[in-house]
Amino acid sequence: MKRIISAFWADRTGATAIEYGLIAAGISLAIIAAVNGLGSALSSSFTSISTSLK
Repeated sequence: MKRIISAFWADRTGATAIEYGLIAAGISLAIIAAVNGLGSALSSSFTSISTSLK
């Protein structure tokens, strides 16, 4: 029983998967923030161009 518990305690594969998940979540948030900011800038640019053409 002690060997099973020590093997479970020494296993790091779950921690690695969690780390990769956190990295992916951080990258996803950065992409969402960049796209959101870019979308607002493009919207105002297109509004300005539309107003100029009228």
